[in-house]
Order: sequence, then C-alpha cells, then structure tokens
Amino acid sequence: MKVLFATAEAAPFIRTGGLGDVAGALPPALVAKGVETAVILPLYGDMKSTYRNSLHFIGSTTVALGWRNQYVGVFRSAVAGVNYYFIDNEFYFKRKGLYGHFDDGERFAYFSKAILEALPIMGFYPDVIHCNDWQTALTPLYLDCFYRDVKEYKNIKTLMAIHNIEFQGNMDRCVLGDVFGIPESKQAIAEYQNNANMLKAGIESANKVVTVSPTYAVEILDKFYSCGLESILEARKYKLCGIVNGIDVDLYNPKTDKALFKSFDLRGFAGKKENKHGLQALFGLPVCDKPLIGMVTRLTTQKGIDLVLEVIHDVLAMDVQLVVLGTGDWKYENALQEVAKQYPTKLATAIYFSGDIASKIYGACDIFLMPSKFEPCGLSQMIAMRYGAIPVVRETGGLKDTVIPFNPVDGTGVGFTFKTYDAYDMLDAIKRALATYEDNKLWRNGVVKNAMKADFSWKKSAQEYITLYKSL
Repeated sequence: MKVLFATAEAAPFIRTGGLGDVAGALPPALVAKGVETAVILPLYGDMKSTYRNSLHFIGSTTVALGWRNQYVGVFRSAVAGVNYYFIDNEFYFKRKGLYGHFDDGERFAYFSKAILEALPIMGFYPDVIHCNDWQTALTPLYLDCFYRDVKEYKNIKTLMAIHNIEFQGNMDRCVLGDVFGIPESKQAIAEYQNNANMLKAGIESANKVVTVSPTYAVEILDKFYSCGLESILEARKYKLCGIVNGIDVDLYNPKTDKALFKSFDLRGFAGKKENKHGLQALFGLPVCDKPLIGMVTRLTTQKGIDLVLEVIHDVLAMDVQLVVLGTGDWKYENALQEVAKQYPTKLATAIYFSGDIASKIYGACDIFLMPSKFEPCGLSQMIAMRYGAIPVVRETGGLKDTVIPFNPVDGTGVGFTFKTYDAYDMLDAIKRALATYEDNKLWRNGVVKNAMKADFSWKKSAQEYITLYKSL
C-alpha cells in the first residue's frame, strides 16, 4: 500500500503546532508497519538552512490555476525511511510566516493542485492521499475535476483529516472560478452559506473524513463544536470517524530529555523532585515540596484560561504553586501577570513559548491543568503523563478519550476530569487531585504509575489508520 501524506507543515522541517508534529510522527510509524509512505508540503522561505541544504531538486512542471500557469518545482529529502517532497514556488511560499497572508486561499489552492501535478515527477502514485485541514482540502476536488481520466490517478482514494474544525479556509465565493480554477459545474461543492469554504470541499469530495479523536468526531456533529458545518457533517456522517493522535515517545521521554534538571523514570522517580526544585529556583518561587501545578498552553478562551482566572484566587489560597507558560490574548496575558504580582511566592508566569521550559514544566509539576473548552485531540496531556504530571482536564474531544478518571477504589485511571465548562467544577477536580496527592500510596503507586505506564505511542494509532486506508 502507498500513502501520500499531504500537509501544510511537518516536523522536523517546519512546524507551528500539532499538525506539524503529526506529520513528523505518523508517517514513520506507518513505514515501520510496512506502508510505503511519502509526505508532501510547501517549500517555505522560513525553513532553516540546515534542512534546506538537505533537499535535492528532482524536477519541475507547471500547474493551471484559473487563467494562470504557475511554476511547480519539486525537491526531496529523506528522514527515518520517509521521503519528504517539497513544492517550490517563491511567489507563494518565500514569505515570512506560514499563514496569515491576504492570499492564503490562492496559495493553498495552488498547493492542493500542485500535489497532483507533482506525482509523475515524484514517481509516486499513491493508493491513498491523506489530506490534512483546509490547506489541502481542495486536493480531492481537483482530483475528481481534472485527473480521474488519467490511468495512474483513476483509483486514488482520498482521506480528509480535520485537526481543528475552527479553521475552514473561508473567503469570498468569487475566488472559486478565476482564482481557484474550479469548473462552474463543481463550484457548489466548495461553496457554503454564499462563501467559498475549502474544508467543506474536502468533506464533500473525500472518500472518508477522520478527526483526531473519536469523541471529537461525535462532538462536531453538534452546533456548539461544528463552527457552522453541522448540517454538512450530519449529511456526511456515514464517512466520519475518529482516531486519537499519538506522541513521539522517544522525543518526550523523561529518561533522556536533556532539557530536564535531572532525568528520571518510574523506577527512579525521585529525580522528579529535583526537577521541581530546579524549576522553582528558575522562576524565583520558594523551593519546597508543596504540590506544583503546571500549564503549557495558548492563552485563549479555547484553552479554558477564562475558567482559570475566574477561580485563580481560590486555587492560590490553597497550599500550592502554579507555573504558566504560553502566549495568547493580551487580556489573559496581562491578567495573569497582575495576579502573579499579588502572589509572588505562589504564581510564576512565562509569557512566551520555549520548548526547553515546556519540558522543564512537564518534568517538574505534579498536576497538569488543561481545562479546554474544546480540544480536538490535545498532545500536552499525553506528554504530561509521560513525565508523571497528572492531568486535570475537561471531558471534551481527545481529553476525554485519553484521560480516564482515577478511581481510588480499584486504582484505575490516569487523571482527574470535570464535565461542564464551569470554573467551580474545574476547581473541584483540582481539589480531588490535591486530596489524592496527600495520600502518597494512592498518588505514587496509583495514578502516577498508571499515567507513566500508559501507551501513547503512534503504534496503535498507525494501525488504526492502516485499517482505515484498507477500508478505502
């Protein structure tokens, strides 16, 4: 079986978030299970020269986009048994930043079609093209419109993966013809509520639609989560399913993570205390053994920061310390910094992002707070558990699928949860976690042991994707 993973970003070459992590980890996991897998993404000007210098030019062609013919250069690099292909067009991609440009619709419509034009140069005709988010969502539609009569393309199947339905590629419908080059007879497929909607085109055209957790696949049928696409998804729910993301367990490993003050594992768990003391000293907090709560997050409503701020004085009134790393809405950044001034010995804020500091927080904290309003999958809760940091989460999306509530009676479960999007329900979950922390046997040999032994590798998820590919 041959799979082409089409994505706007992929680690280690260039990434801005979870999609880049998935594109860097899932393809090697598929290769390890015998699936011939390639990845294709744009060649951005922001790519570091270290990676750019590893690329090899393999050919070029042009792609017709509306009334224009645009250059398509193709480069290749190989990592961990996976061929990574890069679409080169400096007009579209030699810019600062991956997204947020006025012509993003045109840029990624070009990329979606260039993927198909590049296949002969790559010498790779896949059985399945695995498209990801709105940036590649036009590929299934272009395949049906322009390529089905070509022998090598005739039997290619398509999978549309939704990582976050909030981002849909919405723009004025006038782009469908002249800019995107979609035939008039097919434009309705990419149109929704009198606008162009690229993700909707992918949902309609792909053979299957997958989200990054089973619970999220159910949630997006509801108006609260669907961001306006509930009627489209309800009509197409026969092709909708969910598979939980994994994490790179070699990268996120407290035994080998060089960012930590002291490496540790389940057997040598005493090292976690050294990490707590190291982080406390780094942030100017009193060095002590009281419970440490950590957050590594975007400071946005989606991530539940409004809930945290609503009860933050109640949290800090308890015998705890709190460390928050992240950036986001200025009102949340300012509010956290103001509270930190009031509680200099209990709250430390780092209003920036650093992978090094993130690892230190995972390694140091006892409790990891993640009260998201919605969370398609979430990776932080799984990373935290690898480092023995017990998650407190809201039961939504991938958080519900990965954080099984701890049961002190039978000793099962890996974290603490709450259901409603309510600050005091979240506070109750924090109090339950702290009460368990006070019982060393329940904490160390119960919930912490369960969390650190849980398997969040890509092996299981990769097998589920293979089963899905075969069903196509």
